Amino acid sequence: MPKGVGSTIAQNKKAGHDYFIEDTFEAGLVLQGTEIKSIRAGKVNLRDSFVRIDRNEAFVHNMHIPFSRLDCCRDCRLSAPW
Repeated sequence: MPKGVGSTIAQNKKAGHDYFIEDTFEAGLVLQGTEIKSIRAGKVNLRDSFVRIDRNEAFVHNMHIPFSRLDCCRDCRLSAPW
């Protein structure tokens, strides 16, 4: 499959139910090591995650990726074209 072409791996459905989503953006994640394999296998939890913009960079907070090196919630930087 060409780079950048694919389907949605994870989606926070609860956010769409609890909040009015006015606009959406698509961005890539900056991942490390085993996080890539875990996410490709669909093992990611977005339940309590959110995005915060700090100094013109967007970060995902509280995204849980099991089976990664730390098996915890770390802040992932988003790579977006804005």
